[in-house]
Amino acid sequence: MLVEKNAPLQACNTFGIVARAQTLVRVREVQDLSAVLADPELGPEPKFVLGGGSNIVLTGDVRPVVLKMEIPGIRLLEETPRAWIVEVGAGVAWHDAVVWTLAQGLPGLENMALIPGTVGASPVQNIGAYGVELQDRFESLDAFDLLTGQTFTLDAAQCGFGYRDSVFKHAAPADPQAEGLARGLGLAGRAVITRVRLRLPKPWKPVLGYLDLERRRVQAGIEQPSAQQIFEWVCDIRRSKLPDPAQIGNAGSFFKNPSVTPEQCADIIAREPKIVHYPMPDGSVKLAAGWLIDACGWKGKSVGKAGVYEKQALVLVNRGQGQDSVTGGEVMTLAGAIQTSVYERFGIRLEPEPVVI
Repeated sequence: MLVEKNAPLQACNTFGIVARAQTLVRVREVQDLSAVLADPELGPEPKFVLGGGSNIVLTGDVRPVVLKMEIPGIRLLEETPRAWIVEVGAGVAWHDAVVWTLAQGLPGLENMALIPGTVGASPVQNIGAYGVELQDRFESLDAFDLLTGQTFTLDAAQCGFGYRDSVFKHAAPADPQAEGLARGLGLAGRAVITRVRLRLPKPWKPVLGYLDLERRRVQAGIEQPSAQQIFEWVCDIRRSKLPDPAQIGNAGSFFKNPSVTPEQCADIIAREPKIVHYPMPDGSVKLAAGWLIDACGWKGKSVGKAGVYEKQALVLVNRGQGQDSVTGGEVMTLAGAIQTSVYERFGIRLEPEPVVI
């Protein structure tokens, strides 16, 4: 295992916030995790798992041991009459996995193109875009238990997927025995995902429910678009709306789209007829958080070096540069002000997506 002391983290978080890790371990195989637990100094210390750093806000230097996940590898593990099963290392960039599958003639991930972060982090957040979530393409995962040193496998049911949610975001059970893992209890701070297996169903069917994609299809005059065509449309749409972290530091969508009851939605529509909303299969109604924020006048505004992106109010950005970067405190101050505005106007509490460290 490769251990670094006082390691800079600015390049390891897409917001570009300046911070350091007291200790950083580059995890390139499962044995590195076993070595960390066996180490007399590192073993007893708290741990923090870091993937692509695309969904975190650092509010200071990180004292827990940072486990930087860099496990490589991607392969077609199995093909059945109903699906292709693709296995991917936790350290592989998610978008690279999407590109690889399409290049191999394995469609199914195209709607989730250009989502930042690593494959290992994708089940934690249950990432999704344009009508497809990870849980729709998930087979199973391997993980390492930081309490027992055991490896284990979870299927979709045990991961407890929800909207931008999973068992990996909830507190670990008090019982450290493996039996708890098999029941799929809360695993935050305990489980380190090492490999993910994706299930790409046969026959492939395009997912075109989102308005932006349907508009592209109509404009192109294509009745039955290919997976590659959808991939290109998604990339174009995302690039037109969202800033490239390599150019402007950000953590992607900062707030979750809130869900309300039909009655609550009707009440809001009576006051705000133009509100963007989507009926959900469970009977609830999802509201567009970006629209709510924009309606409160936040688009383009700043607090210190933290700003709201001019093209998409759902994205908070870093208006600083280099060592004169935004601080995590500025980001969270801006986020708090936005939450207050939205609540005062709409009676809705926005929930941040990123993990605050």
